[in-house]
Amino acid sequence: MKTQETIFDVLQSRGVSRRAFMKFCTVTASTLALGSHEASVFAQALASAPRPSVIWLSFQQCTGCSESILRSFDPTLENLLLNYLSLDYHESLQAAAGFQAEAARKKAMADNIGRYVLIVDGSIPTGDKEYWSAAAGESNLEVLRDAVRNAGVVIALGACATFGGIPAAKPNPSQATGVDDLMTRGLIDTKPLVNVSGCPPIPEVITGTIAYYLANGQLPELDALKRPKVFYGKTVHDNCARLPHFNAGRFAQSFDDAGARQGHCLYMLGCKGPQTFNACTTMKWNQGTSYPMNSGHGCLGCSEPGFWDNSLGFYSN
Repeated sequence: MKTQETIFDVLQSRGVSRRAFMKFCTVTASTLALGSHEASVFAQALASAPRPSVIWLSFQQCTGCSESILRSFDPTLENLLLNYLSLDYHESLQAAAGFQAEAARKKAMADNIGRYVLIVDGSIPTGDKEYWSAAAGESNLEVLRDAVRNAGVVIALGACATFGGIPAAKPNPSQATGVDDLMTRGLIDTKPLVNVSGCPPIPEVITGTIAYYLANGQLPELDALKRPKVFYGKTVHDNCARLPHFNAGRFAQSFDDAGARQGHCLYMLGCKGPQTFNACTTMKWNQGTSYPMNSGHGCLGCSEPGFWDNSLGFYSN
């Protein structure tokens, strides 16, 4: 029987140098807060790991999570997909369509029972609204139930797949919910699950979480909401550049006043940074360029459950 190819096998076949591989591992290990020795162990583990099949399902969503990962810098999407993963189904990125696409998804699942990585973005309609979102005669819930059954691990990506997101905002007409809730209610099988929340999540948080699973064969340490602690262990407030102004009691009163121009804290303008756990202020966005508070806008709390239904709105606390 043919042995499943490892990630290093694939790298060699594609002409990727050891130096390029080590650079990839060093950058990824740094996002995971690993020391130099741990980074070396991470590299060895990643090289010998089997190259997994990935099934990416999109339900009620805006494609923002896919757009986010397309902008991943370290590791790049090309590196992740072409050299480390076998992305066997993604309706927005694949060339196949219709019956051909569905056949490819089902074949990949059958060939990798208990081993494939299932990525889900978008919320799932339930109850008598189950068929509000359907394809090829199957509801989102039916497709997800079938895919979860033989998955090795499930990654819920973005606010919609984790906590219901915008589709679940009051009055939630489609009775939308997230993957974890479906498992809790027994509507789909319970499998190892990691929630990578955000609207959308930070690109490097997505790729870093996947890389950790590839290297270790298990999920990173999770918080109470099943999010990776390495990325969601602190609030964005903890590392905000405006924190000294918060501590000194200096608050902007409007977005265009003198305090705002001087970098004063945006808490009085509704910034949700103190209660939002995410890596925006440490990893930043757009290849480390900036983050909302650094650009003059308060945090919306998009990595937290129910941020869309804040009774005071986005500009009040």
